[in-house]
Amino acid sequence: MRVIGLMSGTSYDGIDAAAVDLVLDGDVLRLAPLGLVSEAYPEELRAAVAGALPPAATTMETVCRIDTGVGRAFARAAARADRELCGGRAGLVVSHGQTVHHWAEDGRVRGTLQLGCPAWIAEETGRTVVSDLRTRDVAAGGQGAPLVSVVDLLWLRGRPGRPAALNIGGIANVTVPEGAGSGSGPTAFDTGPGNALIDAAVAHLSGGRAAFDEDGALAARGRVHGPLLRRLLDEPYYARPAPKTTGKELFHLPYLRAALGSSSPLPDADLVATLTRLTAVTVADALRAAGVTEVLASGGGTRNPVLMRMLGEELPGVPVRDSDVYGLPSDAKEAYAFAVLGFLTVHGLPGTVPACTGARDARVLGSVTPGRDGLRLPPPAPVPPARLVIEGTPVSAGAGGGRPGAG
Repeated sequence: MRVIGLMSGTSYDGIDAAAVDLVLDGDVLRLAPLGLVSEAYPEELRAAVAGALPPAATTMETVCRIDTGVGRAFARAAARADRELCGGRAGLVVSHGQTVHHWAEDGRVRGTLQLGCPAWIAEETGRTVVSDLRTRDVAAGGQGAPLVSVVDLLWLRGRPGRPAALNIGGIANVTVPEGAGSGSGPTAFDTGPGNALIDAAVAHLSGGRAAFDEDGALAARGRVHGPLLRRLLDEPYYARPAPKTTGKELFHLPYLRAALGSSSPLPDADLVATLTRLTAVTVADALRAAGVTEVLASGGGTRNPVLMRMLGEELPGVPVRDSDVYGLPSDAKEAYAFAVLGFLTVHGLPGTVPACTGARDARVLGSVTPGRDGLRLPPPAPVPPARLVIEGTPVSAGAGGGRPGAG
């Protein structure tokens, strides 16, 4: 089945549309990447999303407008991916939507909201759409994240030692399977800010002229401020046990301003260098505690050489490699992962690992919006996959703006 996975992460700067061929061969899921197209959000829509996110107040009118705007933007990206990557023969579209709130209290997630009405996608493409993939896991007592853990575990299975999958988007998350060392079961969780605080600082310091620290250029000129780093590392979230999730509901510009307090202003470069080191330290602390022997990294953060250098410094002796090395494009990994989750859904298969999300049991995820020809689902699969095999060489159809792999 040719499937298009649509993803816009917590950086909310655009949409990744990844196309893939998926075949369930016994208990092996074979994935052949077909490529990626990226579309920037229209500036007005991006500004509306940014202005509605916590801790800002918003209105139901704004929520409705964003829901429609994101749905239509996702529809355009899906139609382009079908046309350019699938030859107009996609069998399914899977939409993550745009996360605008992840409601967590005292370590428990009580709700999660992704906007981007799937009806616009189904209408534009004519394809069946799977969407709203996180809510069922939350209803089953889970964190609703990281949902990519089921794909990570299938992909990492059989690798020597104790490998880990790392995604650095606005928020960073890790997945570690069973393996050598502690002998414990699989685990997955958000480690804390990936690019979130870096992006917030750069946008503020530049007066909105820049959205992120391109190539780590600002951090490269700065020096880490020890007292601020120690204050930031006192954040209670880092000490909470997994499974756990977080988001920009916590890690935003007012949070950073509170941490800075009334201390003397830092040079811009020093502030960004300190925030970059914070991401490296919190990710490395999580991976070190899990006893990992190898890290396969993806997401927009992998394009920041200063962040990746700092992560290597925090994990001496542990190789950190882009997932591209193993055939899974780092810029599109989460979009490919959501394509897999939707594929599992239409085959009647669960898309969660309870040990990773904290849910009571594994659940079939999402809601299904029929395509132009009505609802025609494949027969239920007899057994869930036990392993993921990446085949072929992906070909990019080019980007339409934005920052690919923003996550």
